[in-house]
Amino acid sequence: MLKQTVLFILLSAGFYGIKAQQTIPFRITKHHNIIVKTLVNKKDSLDLMFQIAMKDYSISPDSKRKADHIIFTKEEISDHNTVQIGKITQKEVRFFDHQLTGYEADGKIGTGIFEGKAFKIDYDNGQFVIYDKMPDLKDYQPIPIIADHDAFYLAADQIIDGKQQQETYFVLQSGFSGAILYSNDFADEKNLDTILKIKGEKILKNAEGKTLITKQAVLPYFKLGNSIFKDVSVGFFSGELKNQHVSYLGADMLRRFIWIIDAERKMAYIKPSKYFSEPYYTMN
Repeated sequence: MLKQTVLFILLSAGFYGIKAQQTIPFRITKHHNIIVKTLVNKKDSLDLMFQIAMKDYSISPDSKRKADHIIFTKEEISDHNTVQIGKITQKEVRFFDHQLTGYEADGKIGTGIFEGKAFKIDYDNGQFVIYDKMPDLKDYQPIPIIADHDAFYLAADQIIDGKQQQETYFVLQSGFSGAILYSNDFADEKNLDTILKIKGEKILKNAEGKTLITKQAVLPYFKLGNSIFKDVSVGFFSGELKNQHVSYLGADMLRRFIWIIDAERKMAYIKPSKYFSEPYYTMN
């Protein structure tokens, strides 16, 4: 009888442990974007790119799969949709129309599916894990984050021209394939165009003939928490068109860690992933 009681307790503990978390599988493209398979309104099978800097969903004008059962208003908004991802069903979902997304994706999925929960981005196993309670954080390092308008900001250090720059804030941006993209203000203030080693650039012009120059450079030193990276591939813009108002911590840097973000969106916990020492992504 005692053995049966102990067995029942162990089985019950295992059952409730499973119920306390849910998983969502994903795949990673060669551009380091996360793709999640979804079924929308029980009709439309869509591959959506995870965008950590947004909350809702969107459909791309370049979608290869049909989204005929998402009905948009004249304002290009669709409410009251249902999204199934594996065994998880999310109701009353909002979609935005005509928003660009990454390669291999029909649109974007934001962090709304994790609303009120802690979640993990597990690059090692290709899955999100949603927690009712915070998991064991052994081996993870805490990093304070600031949530603002659905985006997450964190501070990191870098060395430019032999001087350590403190408290440079980056937006986590899983839709940007590179490691780091600097804001126009930061690039201008630090004279990145003359101080960093430039390894490539592309010149674009708009209909008015104004130029946008994208530059790929090498940052000697970057530090996130206790992790140090050397000779990091970074990007920034120059020219007449300047609309990059914030700096990005992109998908190439995000994938180098496993991330757990708390339910209050005040702390991220990171530890190195299997991609930690991989070569840097080079933008075409």
